Amino acid sequence: MTDIEKRNLVAQWAFDTRPVLLRFHLWLEDVEVERQQPEPVSAYTFTPRGIARCIAMTSAATALGTRLFGGYGGGAGKDKSAYNQVKKAADAISAYVMSEGLWSLTRTIPENHAIMVSLGEGLMPKAGETPEMGANPLLGFGRVYGRPEVAKVVDRAVHRLLNDPAHSYERFYGELQEKGITLWGAAVDTLENTSRFAEGKPTGPMAVFHLFDSPLTVARPYESYMGCLTVPRRVSQAAEEAAVLLDYRTPREKVMRAIEAAYPGVQRANVHVWTLRGKSRVGRLGQLWEEWKQVGAHLVEDGWKAPSGIEVFTDSGTYAPTFLVGSWKDPAGATHVFLCDGYAASAEAMQAASLSEVLEVDSSMAIFSPTFDQPCDVERRLMQLDRRAPDFAARLAEALGVKELEAGKVKSYADAIEDAEMSNMPLGKRVLRADDFLPEKSWKVLASTGYMCDDPYTGAPGVEQLSETTYKVTTRLATRSASSLISFTFRLMEPLAEARHVFSPLLVRFLSGVDHTRRAVKISDSGRIRNELQTMLSQALEHDGDRIRVHFDRVDEKVMPKDKQAAIRKVLEWYKANHPVWFEWLELA
Repeated sequence: MTDIEKRNLVAQWAFDTRPVLLRFHLWLEDVEVERQQPEPVSAYTFTPRGIARCIAMTSAATALGTRLFGGYGGGAGKDKSAYNQVKKAADAISAYVMSEGLWSLTRTIPENHAIMVSLGEGLMPKAGETPEMGANPLLGFGRVYGRPEVAKVVDRAVHRLLNDPAHSYERFYGELQEKGITLWGAAVDTLENTSRFAEGKPTGPMAVFHLFDSPLTVARPYESYMGCLTVPRRVSQAAEEAAVLLDYRTPREKVMRAIEAAYPGVQRANVHVWTLRGKSRVGRLGQLWEEWKQVGAHLVEDGWKAPSGIEVFTDSGTYAPTFLVGSWKDPAGATHVFLCDGYAASAEAMQAASLSEVLEVDSSMAIFSPTFDQPCDVERRLMQLDRRAPDFAARLAEALGVKELEAGKVKSYADAIEDAEMSNMPLGKRVLRADDFLPEKSWKVLASTGYMCDDPYTGAPGVEQLSETTYKVTTRLATRSASSLISFTFRLMEPLAEARHVFSPLLVRFLSGVDHTRRAVKISDSGRIRNELQTMLSQALEHDGDRIRVHFDRVDEKVMPKDKQAAIRKVLEWYKANHPVWFEWLELA
């Protein structure tokens, strides 16, 4: 590329992404694009080019802001309580930056379009975590981004969907279509591998955003666990030719035979199966591990080096390994095959499955319960039971392998199934695929990943500091037909101390000591604080039309200490008293 071509490339990217660059006070110094196809990814997207590029830029800004100001490594060596607060602070920064980027880029979205978050990762505790560790700041169901007039219409429709039992997802989606509104759905994990980020691990943390050309068929906030098996497309095709049904429920011995048919001569020891590992997962995955061991497969362990030369990890991070699913040859010419098995959180499972086309893989899933304390095959059967059946308790006990269950246990599983039904999750199917979460048979996806740290599965580098105020950030942008690795070189337009304010939520600034009474108030503070409350304290909010009522008594002090709750309440009371018109929407219970 000549010098003038490079300058033109940077200038075009700067022009297309100016809403995001201006919001975060970033100067774009350089852009490097590595494509898997001759044309740019934007040639294959359902969004305008500017929106696709702004989404890539938002992922990069989220990665940069979180890495610099999210307390990377701040939890190392801390006790459980302090460690948990570090994780929440990091989630708060990442969710805020992603949300602000989406708000900024949707100022230029087509006039009758809006983006709605359909799945968000972070509502529930993961294995080995206590309940309060699940209430993390996140972008969750129903968050709408678009031009104000359209966003208000969609927001009212979302409130009706949430609060009117007779208002189905089909009516919600149909009525918006009748009004001429195109609603794009998103699955979001603003900080994948939060624990590794808090511990300062060199690999793993990333920001993941998937945009679909329709909202997912989810009718309310939902997060659970899902079984998922992802194999190379070549393996599923070999199974089809042998008239073998290959999906999550297929015995792994048959999966291995399909692998051998797809890759003749492959040694079983060179079939690498990635699953989550660790003592806390023995009860869940122990049987699955034994199944793979019996057929001679290699269960990937911490420290195993991927073809990138970087050691992988198995304590978390179910999304990124999907990018390595496939085959390669080692220096000796031996064939190696990599696949993913086990389970993931619902948002991560759906995100990985939606990339089946561009990665040439086949993904199938099964819904598990939120508690997930049984082996995978048992969990799958439990969530298929009819909770209304007279013999539900007996069937549940049979599935669990016990004679009788206490009423509380029966109710907890019935509630889990009801929650999935109310959320419009596609129950009752043998397995699930990405298609089952989208209302249209033909659908499109735009996936964007911002790397905070190095990624073992693709070799993508994390945030790299080039000078005191200059940083290089790598983002992957992919559709079902194309993929590009984009590296941005940013220069912060303020010193680091000032830039911290640009990337930090207002409420976080006030909690850190900034005096809200001496700061110049802008009308935009109203929208920002409303947004931050939905991100940081969603469990404490009651929506009443256009008003939001904040119930601090709903916030567990282990989630947010009492002193911080009191400080936020004081800030909200001051804004309400001194700027009643701008904060008419706010009520304090």
